[in-house]
Amino acid sequence: MGAVVKVQNGVHRLVVKGASEILLGFSSTFAHFDTLETEPLSDERRGMLTDTINEYANKSLRTIGFVYRDFMQWPPAHAELTEGGSVDFASLLTDLTFLGVVGIQDPVRPGVPEAVRKAQKAGVTVRMVTGDNVQTARAIATECLIYTEGGLVMEGPDFRRLSEEQLDEMLPRLQVLARSSPEDKRILVQRLKDLGEIVAVTGDGTNDAPALKAANIGFSMVSGTEVAKEASSIILMDDNFASIITALMWGRAVNDAVQKFLQVSQVMVDLATGKD
Repeated sequence: MGAVVKVQNGVHRLVVKGASEILLGFSSTFAHFDTLETEPLSDERRGMLTDTINEYANKSLRTIGFVYRDFMQWPPAHAELTEGGSVDFASLLTDLTFLGVVGIQDPVRPGVPEAVRKAQKAGVTVRMVTGDNVQTARAIATECLIYTEGGLVMEGPDFRRLSEEQLDEMLPRLQVLARSSPEDKRILVQRLKDLGEIVAVTGDGTNDAPALKAANIGFSMVSGTEVAKEASSIILMDDNFASIITALMWGRAVNDAVQKFLQVSQVMVDLATGKD
């Protein structure tokens, strides 16, 4: 996400926030936060920032990087334009000045680890698909009991390069998919369905809609976007993952009751027709 601000000296400043390790890779200078004085981004400084990002991520913090770049005019003369005439954002993400990184805590909701444990005990494989970086995703998945020893953690760019044969070989061990795109989620769901699995998806954002729609059953949150809710089959009114386990329990109870009714009905038909 970015915004353009015209500062006092007439310079147009593009300020961007986003995935910290990715923005760091686009940066060539570093700005001291208190004075905004800049200096070339040395290998030592880059290593220190990378260590900070990893430290935050391993503590289950989502890391957000802040960068900027100054232009004498807007749009810049060398900027690529889209068909609609707006500036192609990606064409400007070079020679950025790295301003800082923050870690945002999004605590796991009470009851989620227990709900995951119950789902696994009921024969449900729980996977995490997220836009977080791989360290953050692994730490949160471990806390939620989703990631276990021997499980596979993969990033979206690596996932996209796999052939169908490689996907089929990898999927049984896949527990966490990090830095994923909406298309990654949809492909994962569709491939699991092609393998004969019954797939449920939870999500609350617009980017979850393709996967919610592709799944056998989609669960959206009442606080989610309208796009997500329209693409889903069930809306969780309490925004609680544990409610999915309750729905699973009642669904299986109804299914068992129908099967028992059909069995009893068949016995009564057999008795009425004189069959053994």
